[in-house]
Amino acid sequence: MSQPTIIGNAVLYNADCLEILPTLGKVDAVVTDPPYGIGFGAKHTKWSANRGVVLGDWDKEAPDIAPLLEIGAEQIIWGGERFNLPVTRGWLTWAKPDAAPTFASTEFAWTSQDRPARHFTYSVGATNGERVGHPTQKPLALMEWCLGFLPKAETILDPFMGSGTTGVACAKLGRKFIGIEIEPKYFDIACRRIEQAYAQPDLYIAAPPKAVQEGLAL
Repeated sequence: MSQPTIIGNAVLYNADCLEILPTLGKVDAVVTDPPYGIGFGAKHTKWSANRGVVLGDWDKEAPDIAPLLEIGAEQIIWGGERFNLPVTRGWLTWAKPDAAPTFASTEFAWTSQDRPARHFTYSVGATNGERVGHPTQKPLALMEWCLGFLPKAETILDPFMGSGTTGVACAKLGRKFIGIEIEPKYFDIACRRIEQAYAQPDLYIAAPPKAVQEGLAL
């Protein structure tokens, strides 16, 4: 089993989330953007070519997210319309006023919350300075907005961590974070970004210890 990397209040696993989820303790919320299964095969190769985006084998099929629903925590799942999830009215949307013609101008997140849907408008161009090489990276402002719907959640889980934006948002907002990413390249990027976030904390967040490797107590 993969040993976690500890950075401040973040516990990060370079592993398959289906292997790690059964070993975790209580989490208060899941905030994640799983692969959508659109980056593989003849049809999807055409999709990628038209958009100038290369998606790897990690996106060859949509993952089974049923185990997430068994956690018993609040959930925010981007791309939720692509999965078989319970009916809800608490959807979140991200509107991209400057989206390129070959990309969607709106993205959707399913939530487990019983409340009216909410809308977030944020420019794609505003994220250019954040880009670190992940083709489906979400803006930091978007993930901080998501955490605003979870004011009582102390520990946030992202089982499809990607480049670590959810973890950066947690570091900046003083939340504990558990992140899981199967791709080593993106895991390393996430570790660097989260460590940088802790190195430049908001004034009310205490400086954390440096990153270390820690074994699991089984």
